[in-house]
Amino acid sequence: MSGGVDSSVAAALLQAQGHEVVGVTLQQWPRDDSEEASRHGGCCSLSAVEDARRVAALLGIPYYCWNLEREFGERVIEPFHAAYLAGRTPNPCVRCNAFVRFDLMLSRVLDLGFDRLATGHYARIVNGGELHTGVDPAKDQSYMLYHLDRERLSRILFPLGGMTKREVREHAREFALPVADKAESQEICFVPRGETASYLAARLPVSAGAVVDADGRELGTHRGTALYTVGQRSGFGDLAEPGPWFVKSIDAPGNRIVVGRHEELAVRSIELDDVTFVDGRVGEPLECEARLRYHSPAIPAIYAAGRLSLAEPFLGAAPGQAAVLYSGTQVLGGGTIAGAA
Repeated sequence: MSGGVDSSVAAALLQAQGHEVVGVTLQQWPRDDSEEASRHGGCCSLSAVEDARRVAALLGIPYYCWNLEREFGERVIEPFHAAYLAGRTPNPCVRCNAFVRFDLMLSRVLDLGFDRLATGHYARIVNGGELHTGVDPAKDQSYMLYHLDRERLSRILFPLGGMTKREVREHAREFALPVADKAESQEICFVPRGETASYLAARLPVSAGAVVDADGRELGTHRGTALYTVGQRSGFGDLAEPGPWFVKSIDAPGNRIVVGRHEELAVRSIELDDVTFVDGRVGEPLECEARLRYHSPAIPAIYAAGRLSLAEPFLGAAPGQAAVLYSGTQVLGGGTIAGAA
């Protein structure tokens, strides 16, 4: 229970269906950042814990707060920092789901003798082990869950996967939940909304360097490679030639940002690392549809030997982001973008 409307409705629905429900919130935020987290209202903030506790009291269910601060730091925050230093653009929500929520938390839930772990994710589990998109395309979170295998999916419940956000809020009002009209939480729980660059600048060693074009011509200076992402348009200051310019690639070891025109961002071949599949393995070549950013349109593709060949160009494939492979609504698996051409 994150303290938001989604997980609160999930708990209420399961209780109404006759399940014995216990509410659990993960305390993941660093203690020295807890005040800041509360201010920007992340899903792991102190205020979120109090909201979850209020909902559990209203429902009359046991409630616990588990401290996974150290594990979250080691498995999510530290890799987040390291990725930006290496010139990649990580997705910490994917790592949180993969290595905290549906690894450490799921293991603890099962060790305690519970049958299932239920969350408020907008995704569907079909036939006991297939992962599918949620029916609300605006809220679908299947992209964040591609790492789940059939074994784990058999022990997970997503009660909201067949609902729209509007329907979820209607249920919240029917159950008279105090969070029925609560605003959406932000995507990265430990970074204030819209302040990723300032967050990183305060925590990472960054130094100015050259902004160059694809031919190596120096056009200006940047503030530090860790503060940029592939596809980004702003943040360069005045360059020697008029824009618009976009980040084409990041050379972290050389402390250089390579920029190009919008059309230069187009790629059709994507190299992947750490590829996993829901069924463990698939036949290759695999015809599929690939999503290369959260909520980006799926592109027809062929996967073979760690590489995606796209049927149409994609603009701004960022190393470090997830590439998730689908067949219609079904999630087949995915991996991390390592490079593109």
